[in-house]
Amino acid sequence: MTAFLNVETSLTGRRWVGPDPVQDRLAEGMAQQTRLPLPLCRILTARGVAPEDAPAFLTPALRDLLPDPLSLKDMAPAATRLIRAVTGRERIAIFADYDVDGGSSAALLIVWLRAMECEATLYIPDRIDEGYGPNVPAMTELAARHDLILCVDCGTLSHDPIAAAEGADVVILDHHLALETLPQALAVVNPNRQDEDGALAHLCAAGVVFLLLVEANRQLRNAGQQGPDLMAMLDLVALATVADVAPLVGVNRAFVRQGLKVMARRERPGLRALADVARMDKAPTSYALGFLLGPRVNAGGRIGQADLGARLLATDNDAEASAMAARLDQLNTDRREITERVREEAMAQADARGLDGPLVWAAADGWHPGVVGIVAARLKEAAHRPSVVIGFQGDEGKGSARSIPGVDLGAAIQRLAAEGMIVKGGGHKMAAGLTLTRAQLEPAMARLADLLARQGAGDGGPRDLRIDSLLTTTAATVALIEQIEDAGPFGASAPAPRFAFANVAVSPRRMGESHLKLTVSDGSGPALDAIAFGAFDGPLGPALENPGHRRFHLAGRLELNHWNGRTRVQLRLEDAALA
Repeated sequence: MTAFLNVETSLTGRRWVGPDPVQDRLAEGMAQQTRLPLPLCRILTARGVAPEDAPAFLTPALRDLLPDPLSLKDMAPAATRLIRAVTGRERIAIFADYDVDGGSSAALLIVWLRAMECEATLYIPDRIDEGYGPNVPAMTELAARHDLILCVDCGTLSHDPIAAAEGADVVILDHHLALETLPQALAVVNPNRQDEDGALAHLCAAGVVFLLLVEANRQLRNAGQQGPDLMAMLDLVALATVADVAPLVGVNRAFVRQGLKVMARRERPGLRALADVARMDKAPTSYALGFLLGPRVNAGGRIGQADLGARLLATDNDAEASAMAARLDQLNTDRREITERVREEAMAQADARGLDGPLVWAAADGWHPGVVGIVAARLKEAAHRPSVVIGFQGDEGKGSARSIPGVDLGAAIQRLAAEGMIVKGGGHKMAAGLTLTRAQLEPAMARLADLLARQGAGDGGPRDLRIDSLLTTTAATVALIEQIEDAGPFGASAPAPRFAFANVAVSPRRMGESHLKLTVSDGSGPALDAIAFGAFDGPLGPALENPGHRRFHLAGRLELNHWNGRTRVQLRLEDAALA
């Protein structure tokens, strides 16, 4: 196929790939049938939406998309046991993972229980001292003092720790890939159990917890009682769904759409304080959840106090929320500095090894286990390959892995563990963790590369840039962007559309050390604002800073910029090529 706009090698070294011709014809047909803008129709057809289904897709209703909680195995006994613990005023503990999904899941339960006039013990393990998931000492101690332990966003692979919880009932609410044999818990509610049909495999743990609370409220209603308001808790579900990179399809779209509306009301003290320290001055978006709020909630679990994020999300005290948000903001700043050092070292190592295979990986002594996941994501983005980053302390290495659409990384790493090539490992399709020894490193990475190659990893060009549509600057209107946002929210498995602007003149202005602001004109009408963050960290800044009389093709995402009471369209520039 001919490169889009004949761009075989852009300024960043990528080949531009245009819309699929078949989808283009389908989009044109949809535009004629529905009278929707063609760029929007291209997005809808790429999502597999038929013309007659377009109105419902653009206005997803939670009541229409919410699955029956009882479609998940063990849901009925899990909800019944929770209700029994509440009505009997039993002692309840919540054991949660230290990331945003775990923290949000724990907060959902704490807020719901508080509304039922119950308090719960929160336990989140230390990432370095205890590692991921339940451990025998912690579960033994919790079981000695509690009647019910709820394990959220963890526990599916924790056979020995669950068995150690003698005297307490354990309910697991998780979404990580399971083995054929499940832990001996009272209930294991997990859409990624091997005996599930996979229809809800896209849920994050907070989505599973939300469905548990829907069923619990239903049981309360059947008993003549009123349960807490669950719609008001969708801000927590939305945050977890986006931050955990869950596919924004099916009910997840509705979770995030409705959750953003709830969050915009600024009623939850923790999220309000967090938005303020992140300097969010407009209505929240999925971008804000993933890149402004999520990293700050995660910061405590990565390099600081493991339970800080969950406590922030659950608190109903404004002063406490402000103090915790400020602490998380500072931890996030510290985390960025650590991440950048590790990223530079890992990128140099991966470059030397090569970025064109089915797997990109890097490992070294002393890399902080709290940032290896972030760095793995950066490597994945740079190479468009599944990536693994491992930090060693002594003979033991702990790593995180990130995948690309269509490649099930969690299953491959779980197979490594089953084959004895690593100490342990697991996760889900897009993200996983692993522990191994130095002697296992090279053989395990070679085996993982082989397993991923069989799934097609490495087949696509690492530098391909997919373009969804060509626009003129005149067509890039506020009205069009608002209509396109109705096809969102955008994120994992539903990327925001990328537009190209052909043969434009640019007027650049440097911002700070590394950013570039541009005014873009193709002669068709008003100019378009553009911004290239980090442009001078790569080739874009130097090439565009002094354009002379040269004209360029530009590619990037369109967004609305609200400033001084005005709303304007802005191009977030990702790539450029000489016209």
